[in-house]
Amino acid sequence: MAKTQLNVRVDEATADAARERALQRGVSMNRYIEELVLKDAGEVGQTFVEAAADFMKQYERVFAEEFGLEPGGAGGRAASTTRDGQPGT
Repeated sequence: MAKTQLNVRVDEATADAARERALQRGVSMNRYIEELVLKDAGEVGQTFVEAAADFMKQYERVFAEEFGLEPGGAGGRAASTTRDGQPGT
């Protein structure tokens, strides 16, 4: 995979903390920052899916009443998700 160079400016305390954490993990500073970004992106996506599922659970009856559907019922049933948070059938 091709790599892109990024330049960031942080205060000295943040730079020192990043160097120390990378050293503790036994990875380069580049790898440490990359892992942080990937972890953050994954958490944001998962948080969104969980919030959307919670919203639908809370307001399922409102949607069902608005569109004349039976909450959780067949034939226009409420959307479901699989264990991994992906849309179900």
